[in-house]
Amino acid sequence: MTLFLQIMLIVTSVLLVLLVLLHRAKGGGLSSLFGGGVQSNLAGSSVAEKNLDRMTLFVMALWVISIIGVGLLIKIG
Repeated sequence: MTLFLQIMLIVTSVLLVLLVLLHRAKGGGLSSLFGGGVQSNLAGSSVAEKNLDRMTLFVMALWVISIIGVGLLIKIG
């Protein structure tokens, strides 16, 4: 069980980073420093953005569950 949760934590961490990087920047900040301030037509529609938000929240929930599970297993064992 510990190995499964650790693998799930690694996979969800990588997926979460990738999904967050796929989001379109809504303001200035660091994203405009790396060229995120330039708007393009390839950014996608609002449906794609909503689906990306849902996938990000789902992966984040799995990530939190795996962190709590690993923490509980470390505390117990």
